[in-house]
Amino acid sequence: MKCKILHDARGSLRVHLLKNRMSLREADILEYYLRAVEGVKDVRVYDRTCDAIITYSCERAAIIRALARFSYENEAIRAMAPEKTGRALSREYQGRLLTTVIGHYVRRYLLPKPVRLVFIFCRAVRYVREGLRCLLRGRIQVPVLDAAAITVSLARGDFKTASSIMFLLRVGEILEDWTHRKSVDDLARSMSLGIDKVWVRTPEGEVLMPVGRVETGDEIVVRMGGMIPLDGVVIEGEASVNQASMTGESVPVPKVPGAYAYAGTVLEEGSCVIQVKSTQGTGKYDQIVRMIEESERLKSTAETRAFHLADSLVPYSLGGTLLTWLLTRNATRALSFLMVDFSCALKLAMPISVLSAIREAQDHSMTVKGGKFMEALARADSIVFDKTGTLTHARPTVARVVTFGGADENECLRLAACLEEHYPHSMANAVVAEAEARGLIHEERHSRVQYVVAHGIASAVEERKVIIGSYHFVFEDEGCVVPAGEQDKFDALPAEYSILYLASGGTLMAAICIEDPLRTEARDVVRALHGMGIQKITMITGDNPRTADAVARKLDLDGCLAGVLPADKADFIRNEHKAGRTVIMVGDGINDTPALSEADVGIAISDGAAIAREVADITIASDSLWSLVTLRVLSQRLMDRIHGNYRGIMTFNGSLIALGVLGVLQPATSALLHNVSTIGIGLKSMTNLLEEEHRA
Repeated sequence: MKCKILHDARGSLRVHLLKNRMSLREADILEYYLRAVEGVKDVRVYDRTCDAIITYSCERAAIIRALARFSYENEAIRAMAPEKTGRALSREYQGRLLTTVIGHYVRRYLLPKPVRLVFIFCRAVRYVREGLRCLLRGRIQVPVLDAAAITVSLARGDFKTASSIMFLLRVGEILEDWTHRKSVDDLARSMSLGIDKVWVRTPEGEVLMPVGRVETGDEIVVRMGGMIPLDGVVIEGEASVNQASMTGESVPVPKVPGAYAYAGTVLEEGSCVIQVKSTQGTGKYDQIVRMIEESERLKSTAETRAFHLADSLVPYSLGGTLLTWLLTRNATRALSFLMVDFSCALKLAMPISVLSAIREAQDHSMTVKGGKFMEALARADSIVFDKTGTLTHARPTVARVVTFGGADENECLRLAACLEEHYPHSMANAVVAEAEARGLIHEERHSRVQYVVAHGIASAVEERKVIIGSYHFVFEDEGCVVPAGEQDKFDALPAEYSILYLASGGTLMAAICIEDPLRTEARDVVRALHGMGIQKITMITGDNPRTADAVARKLDLDGCLAGVLPADKADFIRNEHKAGRTVIMVGDGINDTPALSEADVGIAISDGAAIAREVADITIASDSLWSLVTLRVLSQRLMDRIHGNYRGIMTFNGSLIALGVLGVLQPATSALLHNVSTIGIGLKSMTNLLEEEHRA
């Protein structure tokens, strides 16, 4: 790509693309491409000027090379930018807002008065009609107040005030609609796919390839806990699919050959082969948007209360207007009640506050699916942690492979990796990574793989049943035995490791010792959460009690349950609810999904199982648990801001009404101050909530 450097400073570069114009889509492609360059901290692309500002921490030469390699013709680069980014939406509403403002002042100062009056009366018809509709439905709500204010102003011949009222109402409508649409857009995009690779069935067997290389007609294999990456038709297998991201309904939907499968949905049980019909996940974004708009998921209790309060105050405003006129016989003072209402500020400031907090969370690599989850997180007093991949390091490693019955260590690891690679979990990833590090190629040698949640994996190799998993699964459920004469060797397995047992034909072949070190920040995070009002912090794990108790003591937890099944985790959270607690659940695996669903706030680790991220209300980055502390601070400050907005709006607008009734302020002045304060509170609500010490 040809470009010109306009400004070059340490860690910052401003470049101009040598082209006549840049479309919004082209701006998105360039921005997402540059953000993917290692060492780039921030990118801003300005489509109107064809400029890009790049902030970086790497070598300047790396940025120059990246710019030189960029091409809009490269399909791989074009695929980096998602279909929806929010740029077009913002441009649309910026244009509508600018047109409204310019049109208002052009009409006021350039149109002849007769033409201006006709225009004012024509616009007033809409507001009066909406007010009458409310009255005919037996409701006294905000449209009645707006219609009354406009009607009274027109009746008094105060056309300037009537025009100003309608102008400010229109601006408020645009801002409110923009806020809502942006909230839905941000949430829909946060629920979009994050799949890099997919299993594709070929004549040579299953091949793991980038999703961008999949073509229409290819056959992809999806197993339990995996996300369906592309739209298609099931041609083999049976599965239960969670389609909550599409329909809002969490009840699994059975999928059999011939059924259509949608991109972004998750397999809860079974496995299937899907023939790809669309490489773009046709219609997924629009379906998600419809699902969100039809639900109340986005609104927090505080937002809902603000909307109800705004409407409930309307009868009092109308009553105050009538009472003031009866007592003073002064229409100007009576109009003060109609010029100042609480609805604009309440209905604008609350959603903007929540939107701003969600946006700020995204800046810290945390995806929040709705304001009500931040509200619940602010008042939560109990946290439940999974252990593996959550409190322990996100990337455990294989420490040792202890073989039995004369089995070869590398062959055991090769076979274990062949089974585990189909079900990504932190411990499974450790096995696959160790096989790769040793250069062990583990081609598909087994038949269909069966995954048993929280237990292990079963398959068959050369007509012999092969299983890998927990002690409970291998020895108690499957009845496997230790080879004769090797019981002492088995008993001597180190207790400090989490162990995966590999057995073939009912006999133990190997014990894979997984080093699962605690996150370095875990103890400090637990202490910080206790200091922020979390009364009870519990760890629940399927691991053995000895290992779990050691972790609980190191972290100074309030409780620990070990050797539990997924249903036990959910039961524990139900009991916490019965005790009157608001519960947060933090996990990363398929076995955590029942508890994530049951909790008031389910938090998933970003590199965990797809279904855990789907079910969770919040997703945090895997690199640090300090995100939990940041979330707690952010949510508490959001609630402080909302409550502060309540007090500020009620106090200021109440004062304006009082001053208007006393004759200190004229109606036009009250309306101006009211709308200025509304915009001011809205702008204040858009500012960041976190101080520097909490920033990533």
